[in-house]
Amino acid sequence: MRPRPLTEQAQQAVGRVLKPGERAVDATVGNGHDTLFLARQVAPGGRVIGFDLQPQALATAQARLAAAGLRHIVELQLCGHQQMGDRVPSDWPGHVAAVMFNLGYLPGGDKRRVTRAEHTLPALDQALRLLRIGGLVSLLVYRGHPGAQQEAEAVASWLDGLDTRYRVTGHASPGPLLYLIRRLA
Repeated sequence: MRPRPLTEQAQQAVGRVLKPGERAVDATVGNGHDTLFLARQVAPGGRVIGFDLQPQALATAQARLAAAGLRHIVELQLCGHQQMGDRVPSDWPGHVAAVMFNLGYLPGGDKRRVTRAEHTLPALDQALRLLRIGGLVSLLVYRGHPGAQQEAEAVASWLDGLDTRYRVTGHASPGPLLYLIRRLA
């Protein structure tokens, strides 16, 4: 039996904590697959905010959401994930059920535009401040591009520094790593 892709495992884990009417964040919109997944999970009555630096990513996600009839519950922000703390509504900290990250580059896009530790680590700190108790951060760390190993090592060090309010579960593969960070208290 072939193991499920880590992207599926991430969505399954998030799906277990995210309910209709809740709030969620896609920290790295990319082609909008997780954005659409989050929108489907929180509908009806929920909200999703997505972040990406590349207009191409947001346009692809908008088209995907519109085709599914879910564009109205998603706000897309043209900025890096390190700005999420400044861009979410003031009543979101402590009330977000899930935040999803896919580190690396935009599939089908410019492979020179990659996530970097100096932006990712502040974004992860902000994501934890947004989480409600029982909420989950899904963090896929891709390691196949220039600079990826340094980002992966910085993320691993950051995870090692988390306190007992968080439980981290790791899943490895020959390619990416998946970390699930649950807020316990």
